Amino acid sequence: MTEQERTAAPATAASPYLALRQAVRPAIVAHCLLAGDQERAGKLAAECEELLLLTRELLKTAGQIHVLAAEPGAEVPHEHGGDRQAQILDAYADAGMLWAKVVGATVALARMLLDRGDWDEVRRLAAFFATAGEDNAAAYLRAELGKAAWENYRGQLHGISNIMPPGEIRRTIHVLRAILCEVPADFAGRDAKVNRLLPPLAASIHAIMKSRDIQVPYDSRVEHIATGGVASYPDIVKQSLDELSAEFEGLYR
Repeated sequence: MTEQERTAAPATAASPYLALRQAVRPAIVAHCLLAGDQERAGKLAAECEELLLLTRELLKTAGQIHVLAAEPGAEVPHEHGGDRQAQILDAYADAGMLWAKVVGATVALARMLLDRGDWDEVRRLAAFFATAGEDNAAAYLRAELGKAAWENYRGQLHGISNIMPPGEIRRTIHVLRAILCEVPADFAGRDAKVNRLLPPLAASIHAIMKSRDIQVPYDSRVEHIATGGVASYPDIVKQSLDELSAEFEGLYR
């Protein structure tokens, strides 16, 4: 093996689930949770400790693959014995199984964090899965996060109507912005659901304009949105909400 081949071998051996900086991200979250509150106990602490142990075993196996790939004559004690090629194959198999356990343990931890309302941590774990190529796990966490966030604001959406007073209008704008911020963009129907709430919001703003004999600007879309003119355009929901917010705030300058 040439020096160039020797240098390249470890990188080749490190398949996606063995990339060090990716593999340790769930462990970093677990460490932060444990260090952030030493009084955390029970199942959450147990899940964190389990994840840390699994990550340690994964990294040990990753190191074994690096040694075997980098040193042609190297042999690392292994329960299955056999030659170097067999050891590499066994190490890859072990790493794959450990990675599956790390993913499962991380998802379990994320579900507990959702129940506790630690949404930012769940977002971090979903982002970790996405960068690690675990698209299904990332999508699952984003979907669960979306459900939790939407449910959190559901009660505050019931009072939306065509005749809201200024205080309710301001609260509604705040809630809808929070939903667009906290519910993942790929959550099924997020933009369409928010879009359906814009006409009554716009109607309330338009009603205040009429009550004050304020001439609606030529380029304003308040009337257009109030009559359901954006019903078919959920892709511009944030833009529409921003426009309504600007129109409303302009009434009180």
